[in-house]
Amino acid sequence: MRDDIDYQVLVNDEEQYSLWPLANEVPAGWRPTGFQGGKQECMDHVDQVWTDMRPRSLREWMAANH
Repeated sequence: MRDDIDYQVLVNDEEQYSLWPLANEVPAGWRPTGFQGGKQECMDHVDQVWTDMRPRSLREWMAANH
């Protein structure tokens, strides 16, 4: 990852997050969260919002089976 370009934060259906160059087309299966900025800003944002690293489907399964 380069430090000299802007990124956007993406999320997929499993509520997993990724940084993606703002100038690039969003890949299939991902959608923008609306947050964008420098690499460190985006990484800090992901650290704040992605507090449970388990995929959504696993969290749901665990909640239903415990």
